[in-house]
Amino acid sequence: MQRSHLWSLIIVIIVAVLALVIALPVQHPAWFNNIAFWQPAEFRDLELKQGLDLQGGLQVLLEADPEALVAQASGDRDPLEAAKVIVENRVNALGVSEPLVQRQGDNRIIVELPGIDNPDQAIATLRGTGLLEFVEMGQQFVPAGTLIETDFGSGPAATAGITGTQGLLNPATGQPFRTIMTGADLRSASVGFDSLTSAPLIIFELSDTGRTIFRDYTSQHLGEVVAIAMDKVVLSAPTIQAVIDGSGEITGRFTLDEADSLAVQMQYGALPVPLNVLDTRSVGATLGADSVDKSVTAGVIGVLVVLLFMIVYYRVPGALADVALILFVLINVAIFKLLPVTLTLPGIAGFLLATGTAVDANVLIFERMKEELRAGKPLRAAVDAGFDRAWTSIFDSNLSTLITAAILIYFGSAFGASSVRGFAITLAIGVLVSMFTAVFATRVLMRLVYQRRNADQSALAKPTLLGV
Repeated sequence: MQRSHLWSLIIVIIVAVLALVIALPVQHPAWFNNIAFWQPAEFRDLELKQGLDLQGGLQVLLEADPEALVAQASGDRDPLEAAKVIVENRVNALGVSEPLVQRQGDNRIIVELPGIDNPDQAIATLRGTGLLEFVEMGQQFVPAGTLIETDFGSGPAATAGITGTQGLLNPATGQPFRTIMTGADLRSASVGFDSLTSAPLIIFELSDTGRTIFRDYTSQHLGEVVAIAMDKVVLSAPTIQAVIDGSGEITGRFTLDEADSLAVQMQYGALPVPLNVLDTRSVGATLGADSVDKSVTAGVIGVLVVLLFMIVYYRVPGALADVALILFVLINVAIFKLLPVTLTLPGIAGFLLATGTAVDANVLIFERMKEELRAGKPLRAAVDAGFDRAWTSIFDSNLSTLITAAILIYFGSAFGASSVRGFAITLAIGVLVSMFTAVFATRVLMRLVYQRRNADQSALAKPTLLGV
């Protein structure tokens, strides 16, 4: 085997092993989960995400006060639409797969969350106003959870939803504490972990304006206390020990869910109007367990029939194509876990359609190869010619499919047609993977079997075993 062919075989083996390990439905060790490094640490579980139609979830009905909507409306600005966008951002940052967020009437928003593990925490994140303040405390330390009054906004009743309660005032002056800076000067917030205790904390980065404000303040108030408050409730009250220039950490006795919820609210800002939870209910899988089982059974039968057809009609090349098709399935499942991709019934349909595309590519290749053999070409040359002649047709058809999928993804995003978008995403992924497995991997396997020295005289080169 030529050196280039050997390296190609090594690449196929490495990809196959990685895909198999990721695709296996087992509990992976924590260090291996880090292969999905682009995901937040708490979401690197390498589990298949299922949509609301497959696993059910939680439905939350949020309602805004009509008077608050009127008070916040100005010109073309729609406060409920702005609130809907912020809720969508918060839901997506929670790691929820294929959520549904839509308006109902003039003052309500319906949120459907598939597979939520902690409904109470999710609801708190959705309705929280998310007003972050860095508050001047002087030498006074306040414990986490303390409700305080500040000179920004309209007090805790409006921002924290607490009525009939007076927040802590500055004991020296009897006045609210001064807000140094708000979350408007925040660039990003994410969950991290303490290097010594592994306790969750929030890492934040400031905008250029916030960086200047905080750097100047901390340089002049070393040794003093700054309270970091969310909705007038103190999260942490650290002492300034050094000049803070651009980024910092918020520590406290957070659980991982609490830290993530706070980071999401900080990241995506305050709601323009408070939202009250009008109703919550558990939602069963919209398809029902019986429909899901039948869909999975139909998919498995379809794939098995295709595998059998390839062996019966194309013999040895068909068996090699089946190996590549199994690799196709493993790589797709691995990608679904790594990205992650949410599996809904339309998404499964897109994956099965892509499976047909992968088989179609092999059919084109083998038919071209058979034409070359019938024309009298040697086996090794016929194999190469079959792949070379079929490539143009494969590329054109796959490119057309990818363009169609891109259009579906774009309009699915624009108009909220998430089922169409899910179908298009899995289809596009499948088409791209098929170009690797049906063309590259199958060619490597064909060369391994039929392009060795004296391959024409081997038992596997008989016309009956080539499907000729």
